[in-house]
Amino acid sequence: MERIVNMVRNGTHRAVFIMAGPGIGKSAVTDAVTERLAGNMKILRIHASSALAGVPFGVLTPYTGELTAEESVSPVAVLRSMWSYFETLKSGNGGAVLLAVDDAHHLDDASAGVLAEVISAGWATVIAAARPRPGLPQPLDQLWYDGLAERVDLRPLNRDQVEEVLGHVLDGTVPGATVDSIWNASGGNPRILDALLHDSAEAGVLAKRNGIWMLLGSLPSDGPRLAGVVAKDHLRRRPEEQEALKLVALAGPVGRKVIEDISGAAVVRSLLDQQMIVEAPGIPAELSIWNELFADAIRNTVSVSRSLQLLEKVKARQDPAQLRGEGRLRSVEWALECGVRVSDDEMLAAAREALLRFRNHSARSIAARIHHPAMVPLAQAIQARALYNEGAYAEAAALLDRCWLPLAEDPEGPAVLLLRVSAHQAVGRPLGVVAEDVEKHGAPSGDGERSWQEELLHLLQLGAEVNFPALNDEVDVMRKRRPAETGGEPLRALAEGLLAHALASAGRPVQGLEAALLAASELPPLESSLFFFPEFVLGRLVSDYLAMGEWESAEREINHYAAGHVPGAATFDGSLQLLQGYSLLRQGRMERAYQVLLPAVEALRLNDPLHLNRFGTALGFYAAARLGDTEQAQRLEQDHKDAEAGWPAHDLLAEAYVAAAAEYLVRDGKGLAALQTLMTTTEASARTGNLLEVLTMCWDLGDPSVVPMVQAAARDVEGRWAEALLTLATAWENADGDTLMATAASLEEAGFVNMAREAYARASTVLDQAGERRRSRQAIAQREKCDHELGERFREGRFIAAAPTVRLTKREQDIVELAVQGLTDREIAQRLMVSVRTVEGHLYRTYVKLGVRSRDELEAALPK
Repeated sequence: MERIVNMVRNGTHRAVFIMAGPGIGKSAVTDAVTERLAGNMKILRIHASSALAGVPFGVLTPYTGELTAEESVSPVAVLRSMWSYFETLKSGNGGAVLLAVDDAHHLDDASAGVLAEVISAGWATVIAAARPRPGLPQPLDQLWYDGLAERVDLRPLNRDQVEEVLGHVLDGTVPGATVDSIWNASGGNPRILDALLHDSAEAGVLAKRNGIWMLLGSLPSDGPRLAGVVAKDHLRRRPEEQEALKLVALAGPVGRKVIEDISGAAVVRSLLDQQMIVEAPGIPAELSIWNELFADAIRNTVSVSRSLQLLEKVKARQDPAQLRGEGRLRSVEWALECGVRVSDDEMLAAAREALLRFRNHSARSIAARIHHPAMVPLAQAIQARALYNEGAYAEAAALLDRCWLPLAEDPEGPAVLLLRVSAHQAVGRPLGVVAEDVEKHGAPSGDGERSWQEELLHLLQLGAEVNFPALNDEVDVMRKRRPAETGGEPLRALAEGLLAHALASAGRPVQGLEAALLAASELPPLESSLFFFPEFVLGRLVSDYLAMGEWESAEREINHYAAGHVPGAATFDGSLQLLQGYSLLRQGRMERAYQVLLPAVEALRLNDPLHLNRFGTALGFYAAARLGDTEQAQRLEQDHKDAEAGWPAHDLLAEAYVAAAAEYLVRDGKGLAALQTLMTTTEASARTGNLLEVLTMCWDLGDPSVVPMVQAAARDVEGRWAEALLTLATAWENADGDTLMATAASLEEAGFVNMAREAYARASTVLDQAGERRRSRQAIAQREKCDHELGERFREGRFIAAAPTVRLTKREQDIVELAVQGLTDREIAQRLMVSVRTVEGHLYRTYVKLGVRSRDELEAALPK
């Protein structure tokens, strides 16, 4: 905006054309510019519209009111009248004239020609707002080509800009998942964004939970703000355009020819030019409203009786055989909204399509209308999956209890049984309860082998026990035999995924990754399954990459999934955030991990399809305790105690993180003792990968006695992470300054910055004890560099305390003394006559040197 104000104020251009699509903010920018210039210029306004587009000089009537009927159609007479009006206006108290033109793309050619003459003659400066399609009339466009006008293109807000807006408007943390949902729904359109924020907050959909703004449901399309935006847009359109928009909103995606046959090709071209509708290429080409929420809002303005009339018009011209995907689903939804009968076959197909697109309410409402006895079980399973997506696990379990047995021979049978197990586990019922029920009602195979139901439950039990030898045997058998008609790909994907997780826990993540990739190869036929196989396999892939220390590969898998599965964000975003937070935690990026884990826990509280909430609260508790956020740590500790039982395979690590967190929180030795006890259990001994992770927690808490055990365990664990730990532990034990410095440098280069940081800290102590003070200070500087790269203000742990004492500079001493007295950064800056930034920088370096986290700890840590 400042740029436009300066162009007008400095007179560098006689006209400025602000170009943007609908709702991007061109009118708001125009209003803001005129408001800024109102004190220096005479402001006149012209409001063009499609209704006046066919009336020569129609928009100029306010300035040509004294002309006769004959003169009012003469360009020369209109120009004279405009000149006279401007001169009279300026004769009052002086000042140049600024003519603001809204919706300039609707100007008739005659009016545009007059305005071009006004600009060329320098009678007034013009700011004109218009849409790129159809664009400005030719006379104004020519001025831009001739260099007499400047063009400014406004574009939709990108994701970062939407995040900035939300951060400014909302007081609290706005997690990435909330930003993504609002950005995708609004399309970056400021007008839609503003309406969404108000409507969502008023409806309670956008709510603040523990300081974090969460979406508690679907963004509303029937809110008053969005309705107002639609109503305002409709009022500016011709009746035939309004009618066409309603047709496309109700039927879309709908064949272009269908709408052209009803509304006319010219109307369709006009709406395409105005970017109110978009065209998807294909046979046939299909039209949709530019924004799905905007389409929903338009539908809400149409009465049922009028909707039925429009439906009949479309059906008379539409070939049902050409409907596909979204268009087929919308045709069923529309018919049901109007009370038109739809066959059970069509409704079943539409319900599955809605489920595939995570339109859960639509899937449930359509499936509930199916009454054919043979189709009811599958319809109930579809309803159950939609409920599961929404986090309504008890309701989903109740439906699945009724339909799983009739679907035993259906291709979806394994998926439905898996979903039933997951729903029951989500409400706290253990696997054994479901297994007993299946054993009671399910029929055995009859040939002495397990039925597929028994096989499925057996695999789940082995996975829960993390019994990788038994899982490996089962998978070997499966890989050799031909898939059965029922349970083939689903059972193999399940078995390979469970094996992948078990192998990672046992310290064999490289082999586990092979199993996870084989599970992924089974996914194509399962993409539309009623069970969430893609997400199940994704979790195993990421777990194996993290166990190997392949952080970038893990992040790539998460991002690849998120980019390709936007509709499922409301269901699985909490799980994805947890995986990201766990990855950051494993890398030692504690503050960044905390920023991700807190929103992840809040999301999982609402929706926990992969049973990660209990594990997530353990990680969140650990991160909060490490960073000294006592209040949040205590809350997360209670959340962990209150959480339903998660997937049993995560229990060992969850228990370890909780014990370590308790030690960081209280420092009474009990948490460390609990970790040491956990290390000796049979369960930990059998899972070398998990054991190594537990040992690093003890080491990080300042227990050097575990270093030999770290060496022994690391030798038996595959992957770069274990190799790096072994290198660090060996150098630590040798206690040679040169070796430690070299080790730290190699670890840093390999991407294990947190381990490099520990090696530098150890090196600084060893070198200081050897009298090599200069090199000790170099090690400290490198340690601080690692802290900075990790994004930390400080690093909790006893390694810092083990570093040699470093003298504070005179300036640091002065600042610390004032800080201990309770002065703020600004007060210290005023007292010492330095900048606030200087104070902050000195305090940061002092924290690092003394190994403290806040002002409260400064006094106790100061050298005596």
